[in-house]
Order: sequence, then structure tokens, then C-alpha cells
Amino acid sequence: MNILAFVLVLLVAVVLALAGFTGAAAWLIERRNPPVGSFIDINGANIHFVHVPAAAGADLPPLVFIHGASANLKDQMLPLRPQFEGRVEMLFLDRPGHGWSERGPGNNETQEGQAATIAALMDRLGIKDAIIVGHSFGGSIAATFALEHPQKTRGLLFLSAATHPWPGGETSWYYSLSARPVAGWLFAATVANPAGLMRINAATTCVFSPNKVPDGYVDEASIKLVLRPQPFRANAIDVEALYRHALKTAPRYSEIKAPTVVISGDADTVVYEEIHSIGLARDIPGAELVWIRNLGHKPDWVTPDLVAAAVEKLAGQPHGLQAMARQIEARIAGDAFGTDICVNEKAPS
Repeated sequence: MNILAFVLVLLVAVVLALAGFTGAAAWLIERRNPPVGSFIDINGANIHFVHVPAAAGADLPPLVFIHGASANLKDQMLPLRPQFEGRVEMLFLDRPGHGWSERGPGNNETQEGQAATIAALMDRLGIKDAIIVGHSFGGSIAATFALEHPQKTRGLLFLSAATHPWPGGETSWYYSLSARPVAGWLFAATVANPAGLMRINAATTCVFSPNKVPDGYVDEASIKLVLRPQPFRANAIDVEALYRHALKTAPRYSEIKAPTVVISGDADTVVYEEIHSIGLARDIPGAELVWIRNLGHKPDWVTPDLVAAAVEKLAGQPHGLQAMARQIEARIAGDAFGTDICVNEKAPS
């Protein structure tokens, strides 16, 4: 056997071994993280959701939660459902292609498509309108939802949102690679899972940094579901297209009329908060920015009490969110978790 044939055989063997490992790992991930809600077909996509009906004494309008990249409905449901249990109707869903939801044959690779799917799901469940709560990438969909479905948008709450163009428009190389038609499928089916399993704890540390990752977060929130080939690639396609979507959509944010609160930390290592959150507060008329020193990318987990207060204010109840933010700053002032490995980059000028 000549050297070229040997290298080719070795390469094929490595690819098959990685594909076999990924298949087994994906099976195990699914066994350990089964669906927790119901399924419904929305335009050919089987959507996984948890619907919490309003109790008799509900005092708030319905809430719809839109999770961010690399996540699923449990990422918001675990910290925030207890804040509102018995007080409000709630809808948590896996965005199309994420968690246990299918991508479907329609337009779910765009924010407009995912917003339409959410609107259709609300219709099927009898939710006329709601306060839309979007975290990170989910903030981009929440803003798009408000533009495309204003009659269904009672209010908007952005948590560490990603909504505006940033200098250069670059994303991580593995998102760009995974979004490609052929190479992306190959990468997602072979390399992404073992590499992701090795990196998931460090990556999670940086999502929360400088705040502490809650004990058991990765397992309890089923974060490893994103390391299966199809959700990994769907996630990559979403993130890789975000910049182009923001370029065309951000100039329209001034059209949004719904009451809006924007919660952001100044130590976010995932998105440029000085572009996205400050941009939302600038561009949406009447929006209130709640800026918290030493808070990272996860206000839903680190400050769920503030999230609840913001919802109450959007519902018309009096709340001093700025005073509450100062109290939270005092509570997390000493947090320095992951600051030795996670970089809080500021946007280039």
C-alpha cells in the first residue's frame, strides 16, 4: 500500500470513528435529557413546548420566553418559572431546530420565520398577546416578533440581547464552518460533539463569568442537547446569519411601540453589551435600560428577582428597577469567577 492510500484509509477510519462516537454520544444525551413538555405541529415543524395555564388569581399578562443560542426551553424555565408560578400564563418553547423542536421545512432558519412559528403556537394555545422575554439571540427574535406581530406584543423584556450589527460582523470559526452545506454537516456529525464535550464546562464558565455557574447547571438545563448534529448545525446557521439580519432589522427598531425594558450587565463576555443593550435603549422609544455592574451574560439565572420585577413594571405595576439594580450590584460586587480565562472584550471602534 502506497503512502497516499494509507493516508486515505486512515482518514476514512478517523471520520468513521468520530461519526460513531458522535452517534453514540447523541443517543446517550437524548436518553439523559428527555422532552419535558408537549409537541405540536406548526407548519410542518414538530415544536416542543411547556405551556403553564394561568391560575385563578393571575395578576400579570401572559409571558412568552425565547431562549438564546446553544440553549433550549429549560434554560429560562428553571430559574424563571418559580418567579411567576400561579401568577401568570407562561409559554416556554424550544426554538425550531433547538432542544427537541424540529427545524421543519419552512422558513425557520430566519428570525422572521421563528417569530411566525411562535405567533402560530400562541394562536394554537389561545394566547392573544403577551410580554415577550428574549435572552441573548432570543432578543433578536423578540425584536423581530415585535416588528412582525405588534398586535401580539404586550411588552418586551430583553436580557443580555444580541440585536445590533457589530464591527466586522465576525462569529466563531466553528459557526461559520458548521453553517456550510456539506462541510457543515460533516463537521457537526464528527468533530463538534467530542470537541464540545471537552469544552462545555469552560464555555459555560465564560457564559456566566464573572458570576458563578449554578451547581449542576449544564445537566439540569440539558445544555448538551445542542451537541447533537442537527441542533448543532441549526444553532450555527442561526448565529452565523445574525449579523446580516441585524443590519437590515436594527434600523426599524424605532417602529416598536410596545413598552420595553432592557436588562444588561457591563461584564458580558458573550455579546457586546455596549452595542446591543445600549442600542436597544436608544432605538426603541421609551425603553428603560437597567445597567448592572459586574453582571455577565445570564441575568435570567443570576438576577431572576429583577426579571420578575421588570415583568411587573411592564404590566403596569410600580417598580424602582434602578434601585433594585443597585442592590444586586452590591450582592455580586465580589464575583470574579472565570475572569482568569474569560475575556470581557469591548467592541472595537
